[in-house]
Amino acid sequence: MGTPEFAVPALQTLVENGYDIVGVITATDKMGGRGGKKLIESDVKKYAVSQGLNILQPKNLKNPEFVEEVRALKSDLQIVVAFRMLPEVIWNMPEHGTYNLHGSLLPRFRGAAPIHWAVMTGAKETGVTSFKLKHEIDTGDLLFQEETKITDEDTTGDVYTRLMQLGAEVVLRTVKAVEAGEIELKEQDNSQVSKAPKIYHETCEIDFTKTTKEVYNHIRGLNPFPTAWTKIDGLECKILKSGMSDEELDPMHKPGTLLTDNKRYLKIACNDGYLALLELKMQGKKKMDIKSLLNGYKIESDKVG
Repeated sequence: MGTPEFAVPALQTLVENGYDIVGVITATDKMGGRGGKKLIESDVKKYAVSQGLNILQPKNLKNPEFVEEVRALKSDLQIVVAFRMLPEVIWNMPEHGTYNLHGSLLPRFRGAAPIHWAVMTGAKETGVTSFKLKHEIDTGDLLFQEETKITDEDTTGDVYTRLMQLGAEVVLRTVKAVEAGEIELKEQDNSQVSKAPKIYHETCEIDFTKTTKEVYNHIRGLNPFPTAWTKIDGLECKILKSGMSDEELDPMHKPGTLLTDNKRYLKIACNDGYLALLELKMQGKKKMDIKSLLNGYKIESDKVG
């Protein structure tokens, strides 16, 4: 069970290691693209089609017909990677249960956006966890965890790519352990819980009253998607890349003050210093580096918002 690109390597490694995939459950197709006329299929579905696998795309996971379809598959084990919250009738169905792969070192960063929040909050490491599903989301007993470092230059895109491959390895290890009957589950330490809730447009707005490091982490944590933003000259501006300046903050420059020569640089005052904007996308324009933007656009205001 899975939908996005993140889930594909896990399915692929099970196929390539000879496991009998009796069904692939993924999101329904959608219409999108220009004019909403293009059929958009999930990445998991595209791979499943290429392998001739049996595909189910339920709208309602509690629908009795769907429940019976899953029951008829007679699966020994279910693996979930980046899918929806499952009803108990589904996750409790197989003899050996249902195992989920989560993109963090649980119980840290429980929730829908664990990779984003790890980078956004300046975490120095993260990883992947396989755990056995139970009622409350992301609270099941842990099986395997693998860690990776997060550098100060990493974006969420960088970490996502590493965890996608690491996750596939952990899924294969999980299935092999279940197959061999070598399962040792460990309860999560609830004193270590942190949250990684779903990210909305308003979550992405930059708060320049925070420190330069916090703003820098916020920007790289939302790169490449959904992207941090602020308003310049009344227009929404997406900030993809920034750099921290060693320059001491002038007390006259309140958080959000813009400084630019309208040729080579654009920096913004934060709580304790300046942040240089290096790559951005002004509303109605394409993505470009700061010199290219300033070459054809003059910043009028001296404050964001």
